[in-house]
Amino acid sequence: MKLVELLVGKHVSAGAGDRVSHVDPDVGEVTYAQLHDAVAGYAGALRERGIPAGTRALVLADDSVATTAAILGLWWHGCVPVPVSPALSDPELRFMAADCEAGFAHFDIPNAARRELGADIDWLPHTTGDEVRTIFRSDTGSQAYAPDAAAEEADWAAGQPALIQYTSGSTGSPKGVLHAATGIEAVAAAVGSLLGLGPDDVVLSTAKVSFGYGFGNSVILPLAAGARTVVLRGGVDAHAVHSALHRHRPTVLFSVPRMYVALLALAAGHGTGATASLRLAATAGEHCPAALAERVRETFGVPLVNGLGATEALHFVVATPPAAITAGATGFPVPGATATVRGEDGGPVPEGTEGRLHVAGPSVALGYLNRTEATRRTFADRGVYTGDIVRRDDTGELWYLCRADDLLNMGGYKVAPGEIEAVVREADEVAECAVVAVSDENGLDQAVAYAVPVPGADPSVVRKAILALLRTRLAAFKRPARVEVIDVLPTTSTGKLARNRLRESAGREAVVDR
Repeated sequence: MKLVELLVGKHVSAGAGDRVSHVDPDVGEVTYAQLHDAVAGYAGALRERGIPAGTRALVLADDSVATTAAILGLWWHGCVPVPVSPALSDPELRFMAADCEAGFAHFDIPNAARRELGADIDWLPHTTGDEVRTIFRSDTGSQAYAPDAAAEEADWAAGQPALIQYTSGSTGSPKGVLHAATGIEAVAAAVGSLLGLGPDDVVLSTAKVSFGYGFGNSVILPLAAGARTVVLRGGVDAHAVHSALHRHRPTVLFSVPRMYVALLALAAGHGTGATASLRLAATAGEHCPAALAERVRETFGVPLVNGLGATEALHFVVATPPAAITAGATGFPVPGATATVRGEDGGPVPEGTEGRLHVAGPSVALGYLNRTEATRRTFADRGVYTGDIVRRDDTGELWYLCRADDLLNMGGYKVAPGEIEAVVREADEVAECAVVAVSDENGLDQAVAYAVPVPGADPSVVRKAILALLRTRLAAFKRPARVEVIDVLPTTSTGKLARNRLRESAGREAVVDR
């Protein structure tokens, strides 16, 4: 399979090369024909520098058309891109570079940041974002990136790793996930058809390319559909997203629940003109509560597709269909995938019973890099266990409950954190919340609830309101042992809630609030 042909070449061959593929703040509009030439030129430069096919290449870069061109150029040459976030700490980056045995790199980060990484990474033969951007800024391109220097595009075999993505580390150390080209093709077909993506779409993603969700949003899906991608560089906050919505008029927005909360707050003060061009919004990364999904639909007037994905399956494997969304539901398997709810023994559980989500299909990864035991445990039963606890209702729709690692054992009863969180969110002036388990002095699980108040709220008043609501809405064994009001919930570099950091914080002696 030729990945550049799948994503870019087919549009040029079909006479649509003059269609805009990217709107980049540094280089402006880039057409599919220009992107194709740049990708071929990048591959040619790799060939002339003697970089062997099969080399694993660290892509340490912010989102840009240059980053996308580098990834595609690596594929053309037969190299394996390893996208990693510039927001990661130096030890994390050094670990990933060593773990994947990187032999090449593409950098698009400040030189000072590269110097801080030192000899562990900066010694690698590499290209930079500025070098690639010269191709797009010049009418004649760059002599160092001449398209005719490229060999024929690499043809990826079934079962051959073509991409390595690292898990977010939200539950511990990151693991490299090995993806085949067939998985990339499967995501393009399944999720693209689910969302109805086409050449008239303009796509904006707040999730970065270094995050599995963002990689699908900004590389695989829009390119395969012949759509236009709006690039967001640098830090992504609600004001930057609001500005991009106003300026570029996207039709599809991919984001995360926390960003939708922030955009709703902006809409309350500035109106909904920025989102008027949208036909569809999608959310993933963490569970989207029903109330939030309803607010997005009512305020922005578009369906909010709730997707559940995993780095181990590249992108969405379960999602709510745009035409028939049940607020708060996780949805149905995407086309070509199957999803079952299983018990600890691997067998199916009865309808309505909670269990582990197991998915199978062509987008499921080959396994973990250098993690034989973790691969055996997770990639089991001809598919992958995503680590999510779900239940299936009588219509066949799946409902997310929590991560398997987050399930609380409260006095012998299994309690999903989401059940407690749903009550905490109903308390007056609560903006966000999370519930984690911590062992008490006897080694028994106790729940700790963390709440973030809305701006200007009195933390002590918010805490009292939460406690009062918990006492009336939850059975005693389900109530958290402690409620803490904090300024912000910790997140990983990809924007997910970092429950492991909350667990560490909660590890000190608890004051029982029940």
